[in-house]
Amino acid sequence: MISLVSSPPRGANRHKPEATPYVDLTRAEWSALREKTPLPLTAAELEKLRGLGDVIDLDEVRDIYLPLSRLLNLYVGATDGLRGALNTFLGDTGEKGSQSGTPFVIGVAGSVAVGKSTVARLLQALLSRWPEHPRVELVTTDGFLLPTKELQARGLMSRKGFPESYDRRALTRFVADIKAGKDEVTAPVYSHLIYDIVPGERLTVRRPDILIVEGLNVLQPALPGKDGRTRVGLADYFDFSVYVDARTEDIERWYLNRFRKLRETAFQNPSSYFRKYTQVSEEEALDYARTTWRTINKPNLVENVAPTRGRATLIIRKGPDHKVRRLSLRKL
Repeated sequence: MISLVSSPPRGANRHKPEATPYVDLTRAEWSALREKTPLPLTAAELEKLRGLGDVIDLDEVRDIYLPLSRLLNLYVGATDGLRGALNTFLGDTGEKGSQSGTPFVIGVAGSVAVGKSTVARLLQALLSRWPEHPRVELVTTDGFLLPTKELQARGLMSRKGFPESYDRRALTRFVADIKAGKDEVTAPVYSHLIYDIVPGERLTVRRPDILIVEGLNVLQPALPGKDGRTRVGLADYFDFSVYVDARTEDIERWYLNRFRKLRETAFQNPSSYFRKYTQVSEEEALDYARTTWRTINKPNLVENVAPTRGRATLIIRKGPDHKVRRLSLRKL
């Protein structure tokens, strides 16, 4: 049984515990919650899902992500039941107002290099194995970055990844259309190879059971309009959200390690935007990476990404070895 508040020693002053909207769980406590959920992934399948530099094995999947897939399956079922109750209240006649078949939307947020992409891919693979919701789609917010020409015209190339570098209206409209049950919704496609939107290419999503939206700023609240009125934000469409957390110094180390590996692999491609960093010494290339972290990625994390952590349903906290140490689940 998980205790929400530990009792002070006998005779100690009994201070009122700090109020928190979260249940804090150790890795062992969380792992026990998977019950008898089977492990549907093989080591070979996990290898394909793992991000470059992300240390994860089947034990991590079993201890952390199986319980999460079980929790999400329960959330999906409970949300369907709640929607059914709402439809009954509205006199569900199949007319406007009915929420029958509404996709369940999950947001996954966190810093560059923290491993959120691996978490999102793992959730897609695990959730699609549940018979109740086989159609699970994953969309990253990279496709909604403004094209390079537009970023350059606005003087935003050094702010790429910051909230203002995205077409936030198009991203919110995309998720809103899926949530509304449209038969087919499309999104732009981003290429990490050319570091830009791919002209004329679109990703098509067709009525998923579950949609996972992964990106740096997916938990950002909506900005007020020019008239001062509050707008509907992307996170307002989420049924569940995950924030992948770690110490800033650990994330920086993971970022630099990933850059080294990319320099040896993807950057070698003649079409790569970053190929120039394979033509200089490793130290020169790493100086660029350190500068990018110090001037772009770290400020974005501190100013924009980390402040949204408290908006998540679940916070996954990683240790220096990329292993999850603790989790915080929002109470209902």
